[in-house]
Amino acid sequence: MSATPSSKLPPFDPRDPLGLDDLLTDEDRAVRDTVRQWTADRVLPHIAQWYEDGELPGIRELARELGALGALGMSLTGYGCAGASAVQYGLACLELEAADSGIRSLVSVQGSLAMYAIRRFGSEEQKQQWLPRMAAGEVIGCFGLTEPDHGSDPAGMRTYAKRDGGGDWVLNGRKMWITNGSVAGVAVVWAQTDDGIRGFVVPTDTPGFTAPEITHKWSLRASVTSELVLDDVRLPAAAVLPEAKGLGGPLGCLSHARYGIVWGSMGAARTCFETALDYARTREQFGRPIGGFQLTQAKLADMAVELHKGILLAHHLGLRMDAGRLRPEQVSFGKLNNVREAIEICRTARTILGANGISLEYPVMRHATNLESVLTYEGTVEMHQLVLGKALTGGLDAFR
Repeated sequence: MSATPSSKLPPFDPRDPLGLDDLLTDEDRAVRDTVRQWTADRVLPHIAQWYEDGELPGIRELARELGALGALGMSLTGYGCAGASAVQYGLACLELEAADSGIRSLVSVQGSLAMYAIRRFGSEEQKQQWLPRMAAGEVIGCFGLTEPDHGSDPAGMRTYAKRDGGGDWVLNGRKMWITNGSVAGVAVVWAQTDDGIRGFVVPTDTPGFTAPEITHKWSLRASVTSELVLDDVRLPAAAVLPEAKGLGGPLGCLSHARYGIVWGSMGAARTCFETALDYARTREQFGRPIGGFQLTQAKLADMAVELHKGILLAHHLGLRMDAGRLRPEQVSFGKLNNVREAIEICRTARTILGANGISLEYPVMRHATNLESVLTYEGTVEMHQLVLGKALTGGLDAFR
């Protein structure tokens, strides 16, 4: 078979060197372009200032707008959710995180953690009560699993739920590093019980529930991060998620959220790569653009290779999820690779921009610091290495 003459080939696109756009359907592209335009209109003009100020003003309005786009609980079906494909949800995550990891985190925690937990494990009453309003962005949700002393080891959580004589549950404990916590109207909280770990749907106006915001962060500054404090929070028996028993419940939610990170991290990487590419073409030193020097071209080539390999990996995982064939180990594979490579792409982009790379006039350092959090949350590098290691060795468990 002879090669196609170069004169008949489509032109080379520096922003899509592998032609990955050809893998998408018209519906996929429509979702991608809609979310990209929303971020261009509503996020990009303000995000540097939000980051510098360490706040996300108007988060409830943004949530309602995202709900109108169908971006909240996007891949879930029924109850006002869009029922989009996994690939389309992934593309939305990529575009959101191309703007800022904090915006993608808002959507991920809402849809892939809080809403997913209720949709997958909740009673019909819980689904009817919460999901339509959460899908519309009228109610923001959060997901309480991590604790001050138990992050990678959630099985050791100390938050405890005890039945009283009348059948109610009484929750006591603390959760830490909870996205959306201070602005949430509902929290999905995981707690130890006499019968193992259970999940609870907690309206945040319940007496005894408080969510002080965590400040003084160097990462995810344009994101609401909170502590959850549960002090004799009394809930009816109907608050428990009936289909979630044991640690498999929250871990299943995390796997769904990690899938979005596989895509989202490539959005941050894409922004940094394209910023560096544009800069290298126009910034002159020694009488010519720095993009004409071998060392700069080597950096750009390596960045492009890892970026588009990562997008190809994300798309492959999306197709597997849509086919019902995506394993948790494969999600760990994607999260481990893509976030790690995204950070390296951002760091390399910073070197191309030189001193300008640390300025908020450019997005590179903002993305790089955000990705330090993304590297840790939803499972650290080490935890995903151990997940893969256990699978690769036929079940040899090195976690303990």
